[in-house]
Amino acid sequence: MPVYPVQYDVFLTVLIFVWGACIGSFLNVCIYRIPAGMSVATPRSHCPHCRTMIAWYDNIPLLSYLWLRARCRHCKVSIAPRYFGVELLTALLFLAVWFKFGFDPGPRMLGLAPVTALRLIPIYWLVVSGLVLATFVDLDHMIIPDRISIGGIVAGIGLSALVPALHDVETVWPALARAGAGAATGFLSLWAIALFGRFLFKKEAMGFGDVKLMGALGAFFGVYAVFFILFVSSLAGSIIGVALIALQRKGLRARIPFGPFLALAAVMWMLWGPVLWEWYVSLMIPPEMTF
Repeated sequence: MPVYPVQYDVFLTVLIFVWGACIGSFLNVCIYRIPAGMSVATPRSHCPHCRTMIAWYDNIPLLSYLWLRARCRHCKVSIAPRYFGVELLTALLFLAVWFKFGFDPGPRMLGLAPVTALRLIPIYWLVVSGLVLATFVDLDHMIIPDRISIGGIVAGIGLSALVPALHDVETVWPALARAGAGAATGFLSLWAIALFGRFLFKKEAMGFGDVKLMGALGAFFGVYAVFFILFVSSLAGSIIGVALIALQRKGLRARIPFGPFLALAAVMWMLWGPVLWEWYVSLMIPPEMTF
């Protein structure tokens, strides 16, 4: 395994953190503009209150927010903390994905599941970006745009063909088979849950955007990931839902966006999935019963 000086690792860490923050800044634009049907390319970024164009030195990820003390330079209206939060969250997730990589398949910091194929890192960054975008759009508008969900299904299957290592195989057709099976399992399983919820509660219990997003996650990560994501997202959603009801923030019939819970579970799978799966199997199947 190549050995690099510490300065090289520090430089890469800083570079990837900055790159992630820049992507987070762009995601903020997408979160605001995509639900409104606006172009994400034009016009230039501007204050939503006074409509003044934002100069480049006021649009530096993370730093400008702190320098301006979370206020527009021109109209002095407060800038929502979420803008800073999305940039910081994306930067940290990009770093976490990068820390999975190494030429040695040995343990990683934070117990991250190791990745030795460098070409997987940009794919995971793409998934992280899509999940951050889906999460905050769903929180704001209770929708997940088709360009994220359907686009994710297409991208997941296409990238599986280009990079079979995404599904831990070496050739195209097995990778496509796993991506297709994952997409179908994810889509149909959550669709069945949505239909059952509609039958049980006599109203829409889950948006179809969640169903399509689950199909996209299955396309990227396969069938095992679908079962993990369904279990963890349902558990997290139940805990948060009960907590909100107990705090009287939501009524029993209130709608709670499910996309953020799918995103949380998907990130857990991406970072620790194989490690968690092996741990779960070891609990269910004692060592003396293995063949």
